[in-house]
This record gives sequence, structure tokens and C-alpha cells, in this order.
Amino acid sequence: MIEPHLYTLIGKLPVPCLDLLNWAAWMERNHRNRHVGDDVLSGSVDDQRIEIRVSTVFLGLDHRFGDGTPLLFETMVFGGPNAGDTRRYETWDEAETGHAEFLARERAWLHEGERIR
Repeated sequence: MIEPHLYTLIGKLPVPCLDLLNWAAWMERNHRNRHVGDDVLSGSVDDQRIEIRVSTVFLGLDHRFGDGTPLLFETMVFGGPNAGDTRRYETWDEAETGHAEFLARERAWLHEGERIR
């Protein structure tokens, strides 16, 4: 049997999808429903405005590529000293927790030295 690598969501639950066209159509129709969290923080460092975005999304594609429990969610940081930091998760709940952890870390960095506005 072919292992599924494509997934859609029913609510917050990933379900395998064996049809590429159905998967692609679902991904396009459900762009907003795939966001676990998307937050932008802003502040200033040395009088320069800094924006940091923490984005967590459902990827729809197993990033473990069939070698264990699927990794289907990802948090990524854009901007600031941790730009590019990424973590992947198996479940929506893990992704929510990870998003909150990344957000707290970035918020703490901005607050350090009263950088936040």
C-alpha cells in the first residue's frame, strides 16, 4: 500500500488524501483555515523599527516523508534576530503550543531594554 504524504484537515484533524487534484483544490479553498497562528510584533532597536512575524500553518504535506508520524504543521519566524527559526509538529495542538512558545520568545526579546512600543 502507498503511504499517504498529502493531508487535508477536518476541523483541526489531519486526514490523508490520496488524490493530488483533490488535495490541491482543498489547499487553495482553505488558505485561511490552515493558519494555526499568525502574529506580527513591532518595536524599535537603536531607533530602528523592527517587525517580527511568527507564523504557524498546516503544511498539508508530510515533512517527515513517510518515515514515522507525519510532520504536518510548521512555525517560522520572519524578522528579528531569530529570523528563519523553524519548528515542525505532528498535531494542531502541538502547533498551537509551539506558536505560543515562539511568540513569547520573540516578545521577550522585543521587551528587553524597553524596545517594544
